[in-house]
Amino acid sequence: MARALLIFNPAAARANQRVVRSVSRVFSQEGWNLEVVGTTRPGHAEDLARQGVADGAELIAVYGGDGTTMQAVRGLVGQEVPVGLIPGGAGNLLAGNLRLPRNPTAAARVAARGVAKRIDLGRLRREEGERYFAVACGAGFDADLMARTSGAAKRRWRMGAYVAQFWGALHDVKLVAHTITVDGTILEVEAVMVMVANCGELMPPFFRLREGIAPDDGIFDVVVVNATTVVEGIDITLRMLTGRVKDHHRVRYARGRSVTVETAEPRPVQFDGEPGGVTPFTADVVPNGVRIILPRR
Repeated sequence: MARALLIFNPAAARANQRVVRSVSRVFSQEGWNLEVVGTTRPGHAEDLARQGVADGAELIAVYGGDGTTMQAVRGLVGQEVPVGLIPGGAGNLLAGNLRLPRNPTAAARVAARGVAKRIDLGRLRREEGERYFAVACGAGFDADLMARTSGAAKRRWRMGAYVAQFWGALHDVKLVAHTITVDGTILEVEAVMVMVANCGELMPPFFRLREGIAPDDGIFDVVVVNATTVVEGIDITLRMLTGRVKDHHRVRYARGRSVTVETAEPRPVQFDGEPGGVTPFTADVVPNGVRIILPRR
């Protein structure tokens, strides 16, 4: 019987023991020998994923939010053992971009029955070490929004917690000088937000950064926004919501495999919705960095 490890985060927005039992039943019905373990500290999911591989697990399933998911992924970079995503957090950005079911039971069936596909990862390099992201990292407005949104609010309101903070954050937009280096080409700009995107949607299925951004093409899409007023910020936001942001004069684009972002003053950084300190940072593509279970076509 195939062996799987289910890692879950008891503190995630939607995680509860009833759902864990339901997910466990799905794996049992699909013929998996499942071990279930909960995280107890920051970074624990990475250690559990590594240990699961060492113990012979053929699948690492993660029930939780993006933070727990990416912790587990860090333990599986370059490994053949795939990850099954079971959304249980506030944003579930990677699962949303991959169009995986939001219902945990349905997502568990995909994890138990689906096929593995490799996607790229981003590696965020900082003085204090390396971090990985699957959807996007960014500096400026988006990171400020993430920092404003408390864990308690996310657990209670899920995506609504970000929306509640969004309008207030618009009033504090700040234009800062940036030096952005993309594969050796230097771009000097003033910006309120710089996104280094591996996937196309910030809040799936909304806030599309650009058509054609794919997590398996081996390249980043860099999106630079320099809106200077609340009105301009709202205009760009509405265009992102409706997919009409491509030709806006306040938005610039670049593509590359290595991106360094430096700023005239420290700006907050986020990766996959998690606070990540302040600028500067360098992000590199890790092609085919991890295997994710997707539905059979």
